Amino acid sequence: MTSKDAMTRRRKRLLLGKSGIAWLIAAVYLFPVYWMINTSLKTSKDMFATPPQIIPASLHTGSYEAVFSDKYGIPQAFGNSLIIAGSVLVLTLLVAVPSAYAVARLRGRTTTSMMIMLTVVQLLPAIAISVPLFVMFRKLELTNTFISVIVADLSVTLPFAVILLRPYFKLFPYEVEEAAQLDGLSRVGTIVRIIIPTIRPGLIMIGSFAFLMAWGEFTFALTLTTEQTIQPLTIALNRLIGQYGTNWNDLMAVATVIAAPVLIIFVLLQRYIVAGLAGGATKG
Repeated sequence: MTSKDAMTRRRKRLLLGKSGIAWLIAAVYLFPVYWMINTSLKTSKDMFATPPQIIPASLHTGSYEAVFSDKYGIPQAFGNSLIIAGSVLVLTLLVAVPSAYAVARLRGRTTTSMMIMLTVVQLLPAIAISVPLFVMFRKLELTNTFISVIVADLSVTLPFAVILLRPYFKLFPYEVEEAAQLDGLSRVGTIVRIIIPTIRPGLIMIGSFAFLMAWGEFTFALTLTTEQTIQPLTIALNRLIGQYGTNWNDLMAVATVIAAPVLIIFVLLQRYIVAGLAGGATKG
């Protein structure tokens, strides 16, 4: 066997070893998700069986029937989450695109101060700004409305979106913009017709994360809503935790319903999300 063949075999073993480690890490991270789905398909008796059932002895769909009935108000909460997350997605992109473009094209202390401010806001925990937001919305009589929850979620998604979109605009050739404007396109037309198609992976990545951040947000919804007709899925999940006991199989069924859109989005858009993150990382 030649030295070249030996090196090839070593490389193959190294790749297999890395793949094995990667699959092991993925299995460790995904096991809680599997156990959540597993528990949602068990009866109360099977749930506390000893030893634990890695695979349910029989598939029990009663928890999902309870979830999609009016017992816990989950269908309405699901619709509320769609309204909130969808609105946050649209508004984040509508505001973040021109804001990131302006920050990328402007130079000076104003831009630096703005980026520092956005970074600081991004680092603040939700609980730190939920109380001031509650006081503000209460004075405006906007508590228990979709507007208050959507605006509160935007306070988190917008800084995130502007920070990540800025490198895309910053490194887009300004000469191309000038050529487009010489051909008769306005600045808005240049952004919409030329720049946005070029940075589409970044926009899809930002939109996906904005939707998911709003979909899983709990603190603002808990602080700003008390009426069940407005509350999203994350608050509905909290309703299943009782003072004297918890229906864990029903709770895990609701958690599975909440996690399903997250998994679907990542499976369908993983190519764009990875490309957007990689592009944002390489465009400094």
